[in-house]
Amino acid sequence: MQFTAPLQPSATKIMLLGSGELGKEVAIEAQRLGLEVIAVDRYDHAPAMHVAHRSYAINMQDEQVLLDLIRAERPTYILPEIEAISISALFAAEAEGFCVIPNAEAVNKTMNRKNIRKFAAEELGLKTGPYRFVSSYVGLCDAAEAMGFPCVIKPVMSSSGHGQSVARAPEDLERSWEMAKEARGDASELIVEAFIDFDYEITLLSARNGVETIFCEPIGHIQRDGDYVFSWQPMRMSETAKARAQEIAKRITDGLGGRGIFGVELFVKGDEVYFSEVSPRPHDTGMVTLITQSQSEFALHVRAVLGLPLGFSFYSEGASAAYKAKNEAHDPIVDVPESLFTPNTFVRIFGKPESHVGRRMAVLLVAGKAEEALEQAKAMIERMGDH
Repeated sequence: MQFTAPLQPSATKIMLLGSGELGKEVAIEAQRLGLEVIAVDRYDHAPAMHVAHRSYAINMQDEQVLLDLIRAERPTYILPEIEAISISALFAAEAEGFCVIPNAEAVNKTMNRKNIRKFAAEELGLKTGPYRFVSSYVGLCDAAEAMGFPCVIKPVMSSSGHGQSVARAPEDLERSWEMAKEARGDASELIVEAFIDFDYEITLLSARNGVETIFCEPIGHIQRDGDYVFSWQPMRMSETAKARAQEIAKRITDGLGGRGIFGVELFVKGDEVYFSEVSPRPHDTGMVTLITQSQSEFALHVRAVLGLPLGFSFYSEGASAAYKAKNEAHDPIVDVPESLFTPNTFVRIFGKPESHVGRRMAVLLVAGKAEEALEQAKAMIERMGDH
């Protein structure tokens, strides 16, 4: 393969639509291979903009604005990194010959929980828990009664767990309804899921380069309000469950097609595996791969996009802990005690220009046996603060 130089007429250009902390790592990996990086987000000074050649703050949900930028920049590859993007602009760009990763239809299916759940359960026949879609509070109450308590309630379109909740009793439904309606994204319709009595949940990172599909070691994770707070790799699971997880991941990613890395979320009960969701991009729980693998999920994503070989070595077990802001601040400061900088720990500050309560501002990475690294990460993250 021939590699180009950035900012030259022959440059290979990637456009990140969404430039948060995950996009920042993708940009860094792209820079290492001489790619020209264009970072786009809804606000200025987003993390990936710090390491991009050019950046733009636009309304990515405005079809014409987004299309105009794509036509002006003419990227080789368009990498959607968040859900809040005009899908019609992506379809139009693809029709004009631009390469959307993995493809516009895969983005369309995965950005909407209704689309992907129906595709997975009804078209591919993957095992999922019972679910219903509702668009009114009365419909929510009826669906919750049918699903039973506890049940999980999510907007069909949102990101990073926004608007997701668990209703444990009928009196929780009003709060769940309000949480869903306040989520960023499209909350005009909700999915109500029966609560699966799973033993644990995993992310199975699956990368496709057009020739092969490879799987990373399963990643265990803990979520709060639908958003990741801890992850570790590998998650201990039976060989039967692992094989079934890989089979499901292969079927869903083959069904979506295209190149790139996919974060396939699964519930595991004994040897039984249930499909939950899939993201056609690097996954937040996969930040742990920055210390566990010779090629992180971000490096694998760039390699897959370019059609390069996907082999890698698993270096070390490890864990990650997300640091979430405790305060509202412009020009925020994250306090990290020097004692957290040890031979087996790493801190990554995202550099977001504003903090809001619960906003992810940094991640702590700990190398070591997964279970021990997780406990160390849990203890150490409590010593961080912000103002």
